Amino acid sequence: MNKNTKIVLTLLALGLVLSCKESGSKENAAYIEEAATDNTSVISSSAAVENKNSNRKFVRTADVKFKVKNVAKSTYAIEDATTKFGGFVTYTHLQSNIHSEDRTKVSQDSTLVTTKYKVDNNITIRVPNTKMDTVIKTIAKQIHFLDYRIIKADDVSLQMLSNELAQKRSNSSEKRLANAIDSKGKKLNQVVKAEETLDAKKEQNDATKLQNLSLQDQVNFSTLTLNIYQDESIKQEMVANEKSINAYRPNIGLQIWDSVKTGWFMLEHIISFVVVLWPFVLIGFLGFFGYKKFLKK
Repeated sequence: MNKNTKIVLTLLALGLVLSCKESGSKENAAYIEEAATDNTSVISSSAAVENKNSNRKFVRTADVKFKVKNVAKSTYAIEDATTKFGGFVTYTHLQSNIHSEDRTKVSQDSTLVTTKYKVDNNITIRVPNTKMDTVIKTIAKQIHFLDYRIIKADDVSLQMLSNELAQKRSNSSEKRLANAIDSKGKKLNQVVKAEETLDAKKEQNDATKLQNLSLQDQVNFSTLTLNIYQDESIKQEMVANEKSINAYRPNIGLQIWDSVKTGWFMLEHIISFVVVLWPFVLIGFLGFFGYKKFLKK
């Protein structure tokens, strides 16, 4: 085989390898794009779409749990998307849950600490109802594995209409009662009782108004509750060992010297104790001397 033939064959082999790598990269990119498309289609729902031609009022909520590659980065992406589409974050709880911690002594002074932990975050966001489906599709790009997604659209049209009608009746009743107090209320006890009734009517009217405002707020801004987590992570850290109490013990010379001093102190205590007893020694001596001198005679 001549030199030119070898060069041609080498170039053909190199071209084949590069072609295979390029094909593999395209297939991988296509797979990633297809996976992202699947996540978007799975997490989306017609219940999240606002129908502008409908007169019905829907309170839309979504509850989604999914795995991501990195909880911290996905959290920032979700918060940015929420702000971008006119929403706001009402709750976020990012935490690391330690599953186990092992300590391996590698030297006299060092220990290797191996910690296994999982990071997760519970996020609650509120977004305009017209942007809910868009936000959900944006969040879907972060999904690595979807556990579940629950989307609800509760029709509150009749409840809001009922509250409005009740509020109108309450307003009308308040006006008639106020006119009656002004024109017919003569006795003090009648006026007081009528005023109490009027206050109760106003309180009921305010409660109905607040309830309707709350429902309208829930209609205008949908609520998304997200539970995101990632695979278990491992962190290894080298830490210094704490010195044993034995490292602080004095040497044998100091221990012997301390023992000598302790013995001397004990001898001093014994001498002091004996000296304290001198009255009893004197009494005993005088007694013995008297016995010898007088009683034996």
